Amino acid sequence: MFKLSSKFNPTGDQPQAIEKLVKGLKTGKKHQVLLGVTGSGKTFTMAKVIEQYKRPTLIVSHNKTLAAQLYKEFKEFFPKNAVHYFVSYYDYYQPEAYIPHTDTYIEKDSKINEEIDRLRHAATQALVSRDDVIIVASVSCIYNLGSPEDYKNLGLEVFEGKKIKSGDFVRSLLRLQYIQDIELKRGAFRKTSNEIEIVSPTGQEVTKIVFKNDVMVKIYRATLNDPEELETKELEYAKIINTIIFPAKYWVTNDNKVGVAIENIKSELQQHVKYLKKIGKVEEASRLQEKTMSDLEMMKQTGYCHGIENYSRHLDFRKPGEPAYALIDFFKSKGEFLTIIDESHITMPQVKSMFNGDHSRKSTLVEYGFRLPSAIDNRPLKLPEFEKKIQKVVYVTATPAKYELEKAKDNIAEQLVRPTGLLDPTIEINPSANQVPHLIENIRERISHNERVIVTTLTKRMAEDLSEHLASQGIKVNYLHSEIKTLDRLKILKDLRLGIHDVIIGVNLLREGLDLPEVSLIAILDADKEGFLRNTTTLVQTMGRAARHEKGHVIMYADKITKSMDAAIKETQRRRQTQEIYNKKHGITPKTIQKDIGDFSLPSSRKAAQHYGAPGAEIVFFGNGSKQKAVKELEKMMEKAIRKFDYERAMVIKEQIRKMKGSA
Repeated sequence: MFKLSSKFNPTGDQPQAIEKLVKGLKTGKKHQVLLGVTGSGKTFTMAKVIEQYKRPTLIVSHNKTLAAQLYKEFKEFFPKNAVHYFVSYYDYYQPEAYIPHTDTYIEKDSKINEEIDRLRHAATQALVSRDDVIIVASVSCIYNLGSPEDYKNLGLEVFEGKKIKSGDFVRSLLRLQYIQDIELKRGAFRKTSNEIEIVSPTGQEVTKIVFKNDVMVKIYRATLNDPEELETKELEYAKIINTIIFPAKYWVTNDNKVGVAIENIKSELQQHVKYLKKIGKVEEASRLQEKTMSDLEMMKQTGYCHGIENYSRHLDFRKPGEPAYALIDFFKSKGEFLTIIDESHITMPQVKSMFNGDHSRKSTLVEYGFRLPSAIDNRPLKLPEFEKKIQKVVYVTATPAKYELEKAKDNIAEQLVRPTGLLDPTIEINPSANQVPHLIENIRERISHNERVIVTTLTKRMAEDLSEHLASQGIKVNYLHSEIKTLDRLKILKDLRLGIHDVIIGVNLLREGLDLPEVSLIAILDADKEGFLRNTTTLVQTMGRAARHEKGHVIMYADKITKSMDAAIKETQRRRQTQEIYNKKHGITPKTIQKDIGDFSLPSSRKAAQHYGAPGAEIVFFGNGSKQKAVKELEKMMEKAIRKFDYERAMVIKEQIRKMKGSA
């Protein structure tokens, strides 16, 4: 079922870890932990477990960037199987909200990343049509996705010889939310006198149906490697006998169900409007009446409306309070499946916290007449619901939290020894006085040996200022922060490996799962500031980033040794001692991991980077940057230069702003 492709064989602690985990799965153990240090090959171990267990697998990561990296690795491990990527598809998302104390209603606003939406559809279609499926997902997989049965059953069955008028077939496509267009594009169809061409929601299949006398006489399919080929390549059609046209969107249901759902929504509306008026909220009642009836009219006409997910409880015929359908429900249709929680010490707290924030926001919308009470049931899963839906789970982490340890009990597979014999890094503590000159000296030393450096700070502002200072010293530096688009972060990390950057600076974006074997030095500023970013788990994870290099070293800048620092240092030294004993016993000399820097197959924005301004005052946007945005950023740079009394730089930027504003 699953065929793993790799030039490596399990070594070090991997064989015993794989054996223990697979045995646990086959003997019915629901919860297990893979405690693997950074660089010990946890991903390879996970792949071997999947190959031997032979079940569809959901891998959940807490971070889109890390999910993308895992997706890339599993695609390479299982080239002949269905490996897919499922994360939140928003480049930008502002949820619908109401702020009572300022009487401010915020309408839902979002920008959907078309590439990620395409990949989500590819994932769900694979789930309903194949068994050899691995999906790497972010925590967004616990959000409402609509009924998997509706998604599967509402697919239009198309076969040669089917009797149907082309007009009726077009109406069916419209009900499945396909858009009629003169151009071929994802989720659209084009009709000529006797032909209809349909582009799948994945953008990788085009189906052509030829009609004659209200009969489908011929069916053809063209397969694309990349949706851009729709514009750049002549389609090569091959004749097929039958196929299924899946819905273009997730929120689709049949006409009979929509009719019943609309009546149920009207009943709820009538009751809630009556309640609002009774407690003196006449304006809220009127607003809710108008908004809901407008949505219902749209649903009656097209089977869809903006924000239809808020009516999902009625469309799915769920009882009040029942959990919505999520990606896990698509897995349940496969029978037995495996769930792997990557970096579980971070991912599980995220799963646990998602419900509360969503519930608070929607409750306010309901209270003030913007939504019906049933909208609250369009929500992420609660932790107990998630636990109930998953079957067998492996928690993967270098630092398991109390939750995983209590669930797994003694079912823990340790993987402390790395296949390469690499050791956990050496550690030194330096005072904070003169830390920047000391850091620069160490950075230059690493650069002279073609090695890379990661620096972690406590704040984004500190990361920006330090980046600017290092750049002024001639160091090739960049930083990661929350405003950089998900898939563009991968380019920055790849550029670090390539040597386009020698140093990356960040806050808490550089800890779990990043595979950067060229990094030999980790510098931790303010290591003695106790808190989330400097607790034991975070410090162990951060230091582990240097464990893929034979000269891995950590510098902690601190004026005292905190409890977290002491615990992290002792745990790192314990692991290093175990590794040294193993190496000595087996005659292993540690050697830096050699890993190819290949092209990443997951596309980011289709638009090239937008460059505005001149060198030294340049703004680069990935994807959707406009000249107006660039001017605003340049104005911020100018104000910053003025605050620092750098009037020469401020004048250069001002002149650049003038030129940009004056250009067409």
